[in-house]
Amino acid sequence: MTELNSLIAILGIIATVYLLIKKYETRTVLIGVGLLMSILTLNPMGALDAFAKSMTTGGLIMAICSSMGFAYVMKYTQCDTHLVHLLTKPLSGLKFFLIPIATVITFFINIAIPSAAGCAAAVGATLIPVLKSAGVRPATAGAAILAGTFGSMMSPGSSHSAMISEMSGLTIAEVNLSHAPYTMIAGAIGAVMLTLLAILFKDYGEEHKQAYLNENKESETQFAKVNPLFALAPLVPLVILVIGGTSLQKDVSWLAWTKMGVPQAMLIGAIYGIIVTRISPAKITEEFFNGMGSAYANVLGIIIAASVFVAGLKSTGAIDSAIEFLKQSNEFVRWGATIGPFLMGLVTGSGDAAAIAFNTAVTPHALELGYTHLNLGMAAAIAGAIGRTASPIAGVTIVCAGLAMVSPVEMVKRTAPGMVLAVLFLALFML
Repeated sequence: MTELNSLIAILGIIATVYLLIKKYETRTVLIGVGLLMSILTLNPMGALDAFAKSMTTGGLIMAICSSMGFAYVMKYTQCDTHLVHLLTKPLSGLKFFLIPIATVITFFINIAIPSAAGCAAAVGATLIPVLKSAGVRPATAGAAILAGTFGSMMSPGSSHSAMISEMSGLTIAEVNLSHAPYTMIAGAIGAVMLTLLAILFKDYGEEHKQAYLNENKESETQFAKVNPLFALAPLVPLVILVIGGTSLQKDVSWLAWTKMGVPQAMLIGAIYGIIVTRISPAKITEEFFNGMGSAYANVLGIIIAASVFVAGLKSTGAIDSAIEFLKQSNEFVRWGATIGPFLMGLVTGSGDAAAIAFNTAVTPHALELGYTHLNLGMAAAIAGAIGRTASPIAGVTIVCAGLAMVSPVEMVKRTAPGMVLAVLFLALFML
């Protein structure tokens, strides 16, 4: 019976990876395979109970849904576009140094606009033409934006931060501040490596500039005018949560009000958006709740589906066996938590599914394995996002490739080496 269960687990994992690579709907694959494994091991209620339980995880629902609601408001009011233009306008004279700076800017904007594809679309629409007009080859212009799209790991609306916050008992702000140095160094590694590859591939020069200018003789559609008050709106909740999560709110009495949860901060940000844009509060409210619904369906949906898949694996005994193996072979944990989600993100184009599955199955046992929930869980999450950044089939890669008008493969040839070094850094120094 044990051998049969092991075979079911192996076939289930292989089927899941194959179907995700083939771009089948992620939630359908995870629920379908998880439920099938539970049925084959005569424990169908295990999967069904996991589905029901994960539907009402309070901390995750509040943080993720409110953040997505706020993101919808920023998109509707175009405040996110104002922020992007405010940061990118002064950069056109930086020439070659614009490559790493573009990656860094995207990384930090991705904290305020946490959707990788959404951030790439907002930033890339203005910054990729700026890079091209400065003499950067289109493939590297797109890669510079793509390489910065895992800054969302530091967003207060990150599903991974919310998940680890639940496990560790820390606030989301404390989780993000703790892993921020590692995430920023990983981002810096990607930016530096991309710059070195630009030199190697001769991706900067007058010939690239002339080619772009010849193709766009009449173009240059300028954004009407940046409103600084609009541009500040996406940053309002971020600033509140960062101050509220540090000792500043204790040391400075008038900042004590900043000690609050993610939903409260997002609501304040949305109210600020109403005040400065003077758009109908009814419309803003509608957009906020549309975003919340989208978050439950698309982000929490993956978390719920992953819990069903993990329940299926548990029914086969694979989870207990893996944890026992990792306990006995502690050195494998750092590689399993980083290289595993990285490779899954690379081959499937989504870092979330692999990282969430790992964090659902293994991270709750972090203390037994000799790690903290925070380091083990966030290392897996960051590694998954880094793998997605090196994937030619990821949605964000396709967005950047479309804006740069190049092949996705040409871009990931430039991002992948830096991402490999970044994930090795996480394995060796974060764990």
